[in-house]
Amino acid sequence: MPLSLWLSLAAICAMGAMSPGPSLALVLRHTLGGGRLCGVTAALTHAMGVGIYALLTVLGLGALIIQYPQAFQWVTWLGAAYLAWLGVKALRAGRAGVLSPAHVATTQAQAAREGLTVALVNPKLILFFVALLSQFVSPDMGLGAKLIIVMTAVVIDGGWYLIVALGLSHSSVLPWLQRHSHWINRITGVILLALALRVAAGPLI
Repeated sequence: MPLSLWLSLAAICAMGAMSPGPSLALVLRHTLGGGRLCGVTAALTHAMGVGIYALLTVLGLGALIIQYPQAFQWVTWLGAAYLAWLGVKALRAGRAGVLSPAHVATTQAQAAREGLTVALVNPKLILFFVALLSQFVSPDMGLGAKLIIVMTAVVIDGGWYLIVALGLSHSSVLPWLQRHSHWINRITGVILLALALRVAAGPLI
């Protein structure tokens, strides 16, 4: 896989992981409610769920692209629209959102179960893999390139939520995030809108 293509893949995976939503809220809640170990557990099991979707994407979408090219084009545009919606939502979020979850007591078992469940039932993740990650899959793609796609999605997702869990283990971090959440939302929104334009412009491969 060319480096330029991998960088596009990594950027989309990073924005998918970092965009505000139920996955981020989950890791924040378990970190604040159960400590570092619960937060890390939720992050790792969530990455496992992401890996399942990534694997299904690279194994099955090549044939679907050949059989239903027009339908795939519509799904691609839907993915671009979804990215744009996330971007606008982030720009309009202001200081509100998932950066101030309620402090709820939790256990490591709950964190593991909910981390995997949220990844598997989250409609944002389903749409992300079908409409966005699938653009990096071609019918003649080799096993090595497929593994790169899967591992990139897993490592970036798990890495981001590990950073969240470990960072929030320090009591001085959350107040800073709350004070600067409007800037975090704005930066995320601009990047998501730029990616939406790139996806709408045409195939990435």
